[in-house]
Amino acid sequence: MNTDKTILSVAISLVILGSIFFVIERIFGRGRNRAQPIIRRGWLTDVVYWFTTILLTKPFVRLMVILPLSVLVLAKVTSLDVLKMGAYTGFGPLSKQPLWLQAIQIYLIVDFCGYWNHRIFHNGRWWPFHAVHHSSEDLDWLGSLRVHPFNDLVNKMVQVTPVLLMGYNPTVTLSTAPILTFYAIFIHANVNWDFGPLRSVIATPVFHRWHHSREPEAWDKNFAGLFPIWDILFGTYYMPKDRWPENFGICEPMPKGYLGQLWEPFAWLSRRGSKANPIQTTEQ
Repeated sequence: MNTDKTILSVAISLVILGSIFFVIERIFGRGRNRAQPIIRRGWLTDVVYWFTTILLTKPFVRLMVILPLSVLVLAKVTSLDVLKMGAYTGFGPLSKQPLWLQAIQIYLIVDFCGYWNHRIFHNGRWWPFHAVHHSSEDLDWLGSLRVHPFNDLVNKMVQVTPVLLMGYNPTVTLSTAPILTFYAIFIHANVNWDFGPLRSVIATPVFHRWHHSREPEAWDKNFAGLFPIWDILFGTYYMPKDRWPENFGICEPMPKGYLGQLWEPFAWLSRRGSKANPIQTTEQ
């Protein structure tokens, strides 16, 4: 019965998100977005990702959070009893700061770690796993859900582990997850919004959709999930004015279905495949 309730809650949350982004993409964004049908290519695969990510991958993410907490227990920073009671509030001077100040710092650190982790996944043997996410040719909010489990697990570990080991309040740290998740979905939305004067301050749909573009000049650009300052500082910022990203997807072949996409990175590595040159784009 609990499983049925969980599946129902996941389905309801998908319907709620779908309703929110229908308004964003089809009403507020109307006339300034890339024309594509509501039931577009790959939508069913992305729906499968939504269910499997929440029902299967997320429990593994929670288990992996045990690793940094185990380090803290071994270092005698805290104890199992304190963790079980939910009484652990961090350690050291960083944990003594007001919660709002910790939250600001945590968002900056998480986004900085996410930026570099994202760049790593665009190279070498990491790319086949991230290519799954980039394989959406009709990119919209639903396409944000297409993330290989390995990619998702590494992302979460890279972002959460440093913050916990630095001593920040774990409740504040973990509370950023739903906010960042929703924002990650939002910046995939099929709208050409760049927030005007804030376009270089906070990530926008245009900013991130350029990251997904197959146009050569946009290749390996805009890695930040929240603050474009990292791309500006490290030379990966790309936001041309009066132009919108249109051509999405990857240059390499990718299976259309969920199971095929789960296996493809491993098959790709066994073939010793490498990332295709963006100039040599071919229709899938």
